[in-house]
Amino acid sequence: MSKTKSAFFCQNCGYESAKWIGKCPGCNEWNTYVEEVIVKGNDKGSVKDDWKEYNGVAKLKTVSINDVSSAEEKRIVTTDAELNRVLGGGIVLGSIVLVAGEPGIGKSTLFLQIGLQLKNVRTLYISGEESEQQIKMRADRVGFSNDNFYLLTETNTQTIFQEVKKLKPEMVIVDSIQTLQSPFVESSPGSISQIRETAAELQRYAKETNTPVFLIGHITKDGNIAGPKILEHMVDTVLQFEGDRHYAYRILRTLKNRFGSTSELGIYEMTSEGMRGVNNPSEILITQKEDALSGIAIAATIEGIRPLLIETQALVTQSVYGTPQRTVSGFDLRRLQLLLAVLEKRGGFHFGIKDVFINIAGGIKVEDPSIDLAIVCALLSSYEDVPLPQLICFAGEVGLSGEIRAVNRIEQRIAEAEKLGFEKIIVSKYNSKSLSKLKFGIEVVALGKVEELYQYLF
Repeated sequence: MSKTKSAFFCQNCGYESAKWIGKCPGCNEWNTYVEEVIVKGNDKGSVKDDWKEYNGVAKLKTVSINDVSSAEEKRIVTTDAELNRVLGGGIVLGSIVLVAGEPGIGKSTLFLQIGLQLKNVRTLYISGEESEQQIKMRADRVGFSNDNFYLLTETNTQTIFQEVKKLKPEMVIVDSIQTLQSPFVESSPGSISQIRETAAELQRYAKETNTPVFLIGHITKDGNIAGPKILEHMVDTVLQFEGDRHYAYRILRTLKNRFGSTSELGIYEMTSEGMRGVNNPSEILITQKEDALSGIAIAATIEGIRPLLIETQALVTQSVYGTPQRTVSGFDLRRLQLLLAVLEKRGGFHFGIKDVFINIAGGIKVEDPSIDLAIVCALLSSYEDVPLPQLICFAGEVGLSGEIRAVNRIEQRIAEAEKLGFEKIIVSKYNSKSLSKLKFGIEVVALGKVEELYQYLF
C-alpha cells in the first residue's frame, strides 16, 4: 500500500508547510494555507516518463562546458509576425512558454490559429476545457485547415504522455494548465500542488525531447497568473495577453524571455475570423478627427524596438469639490502629479484648483518616459482651451526643474512620425547634437524648457 501524506500549501506563493500556520513565511500573507493530500506511491518510478527511446539516444548527464556546441538555438518561424517578434524571432525548440490572460480575451483562438497555420509542424492541441466539436467549430470560424494538426481532450497527464509517445508531435499546446491533473498528487485540478506537478512533468518532456510546449494559463482577480509563483520560474517565456474586452485590439506582452528581449509587444485585432496581426499600430492608435480639438497631443514612443505614435488626451476643468480629482487611464498617476507640480512651479499654472483627467487612446498602457512632453502639451492645451496644430507630435521627458530631457532612439521616432505624414516634431535640444548631421523630411524643433514650449505653442 502506498503511504498517504498531506501537506499545507500557501495559495498565494505555493510555500509548503508540514502543519497549518496563520502567516506565510514566504510572502507574509495571512490565512492563505490550505491542506492538500499528496499520495507518494511506490509505482512512481515505474512509470516511463524518461523519454529515452523517444528520440533514440539516451543522453549522458554530466558534460564539460567546453564539449557543448554553442550553436544558435533552432527556431520554428511561424506565419504570425507578431508572435515571432514577441518570442524573439520564432519558437525555440525545447522551450516551454506560459501564456496568461483574462477569460475571453482570445488566448485559445490565437494558439489554435497558430497551430493550424503551421502546415509542416505536427502539432498536438490538448484541451481540458472544450470538446472536439467546440474546437472544430472555432477552427472552421478561423478558416484554416491542417492535416498535421491533432486534438486530444484529456486532463490526466499519464494518458496524455501515452498519446504523445504514439504521435511524437513537434509542438504541443496545452489549454489550460489549470485543468490538468497528475495521478501522483491526490488533489483537485488547479490546486497549487497539481499545477506544480503537471508543469514539472511537461517541462521535463519539453527539455528531454526538444519539443516546444505552450501552456495557456488563467489569471486571478488581481490580474496575477493563477497558481504558485514557481510556475513562472519553471517556464522559459511568460507572455501576457491583455487588452480591454470593449476594444477590438489585444496586446501580447513579454514578462520573461530566456531567448530574447522582454520589452517587445505584439498587437492583434480581434475579428470574426480570429486574430489578425496589426503591422502598423500607430494608425489605429491615432483617431482620425475632422475638427481640431483641445487637450489632444500625439506622443512618439518606443515599445521594445517598435516606434509607436500614440494619442494622449487631457481634460482640465474647474474643481467642484474641495479636493481636486486626478484620474488617469493607461498612464502612471504619480507621474501625472509630478508633471502637474512642475507646471505649477515652473510655469505658474494653477492646477491645484482644477480636476485633471488623462487618457491614453486605444486602451493601451504606456511606460516610456518620452510621453511626458505630449502629456504636458495636452494639459496646457486643455487648460487654455486652445487646440494644438494637427500635424505636430512630441518626444521628450520632463525633469523636475522644468527642463526637457533627451530620449533614446530619437531617429526611429522621427522616421515613424515622418512616415505617418506629420510635419513637425518637438524634441529636447539635448537630442539635437546627434540629429544635426541627419536630414529628415519633417521639421525637427529642439526646445530646452517647458516655458519655451508654452511660448512656442500658445
